[in-house]
Amino acid sequence: MSDLSRRQLLASAALAGAAAALPHTPSAWAAAPRSGPQQNPGFYRFKVGDFEVTAINDGTWFRKLNDSFVRNAPMADVQNALAAAFLPTDALPVPFTALIVNTGPKLIAFDTGTGGQFGSFAPQSGTYAANLAAAGIDPKNVDDIYISHFHPDHINGLKTKDNERIFPNATVHVPAGEWDFWMDDANMGKASDAAEPTFKNARRIFGDMKDKVDRFNAGKDVEKGVTSIPAPGHTPGHTVYAINSGNQSLLFSADTAFNPWVFVRHPEWEIFVDMNGDQAVTTRKRLFDMAAADRLPTHGYHWPFPGSGYLMRTGTGYELVPVMWQAMP
Repeated sequence: MSDLSRRQLLASAALAGAAAALPHTPSAWAAAPRSGPQQNPGFYRFKVGDFEVTAINDGTWFRKLNDSFVRNAPMADVQNALAAAFLPTDALPVPFTALIVNTGPKLIAFDTGTGGQFGSFAPQSGTYAANLAAAGIDPKNVDDIYISHFHPDHINGLKTKDNERIFPNATVHVPAGEWDFWMDDANMGKASDAAEPTFKNARRIFGDMKDKVDRFNAGKDVEKGVTSIPAPGHTPGHTVYAINSGNQSLLFSADTAFNPWVFVRHPEWEIFVDMNGDQAVTTRKRLFDMAAADRLPTHGYHWPFPGSGYLMRTGTGYELVPVMWQAMP
């Protein structure tokens, strides 16, 4: 922008501010009240081949930043990355977006949101149930649920705060490696104070529903049109899914990378919740190299709603090209 056009823009902004300070003139301003903060229901539908996919928004957590948020990068570099993406530099927006896939014969959920159980530190989360209803999806009609890993924001939506099942007729499928780690009493006994609540939460969620839980070894087709892919590092059994119909596919990448303008642009950075940082980086690069090379649409559980887009290789990492909002064909 030239100096002249900058001056014009700043002058226009100053005039607008001055006009706002003038006494109210009925002929110049509409009398309609403001609409308020409520947005439209948070769901978005698109097609993958013959499959109908619905992204369900579960709100956003604004996670405060500190020096330990990224293990292997200075705080100043992280803040510069956020500023370059026009994001706040003191907190990272962490959206939650799960998927529901209608294959025709089956209705399949991929992860289930926070269940509204993230408390006061994430008051803008917990909209999954309301948005599921707005999308016309009855939890009783869900046949199968595929879980990526056992962190609370991915499994708590299986139950209410009172431990009642939300998807009473669904079989829950979990990676065997994830189950074996989090449900092992020896692992819980030596867990850090920070990790212990996750062990206890997994037992609360799955303890009385073992008859409805199927454990599978990742790396195989788990449904017609659904392939499980081992993606360890974020957690020991972290698993992602390729959703395939006809000649189209979508990669449900779960927590392979959090915010795309931090951990997609800088794939070598390790977020503090990656249990094995080196392994998480290796997994991230392997999956994103594949997605970029194959021009494979990719869904990130914590990417801006509706959470899907394409990944391009850059000189230092990758760039997310978000999907264009459009009516479902």
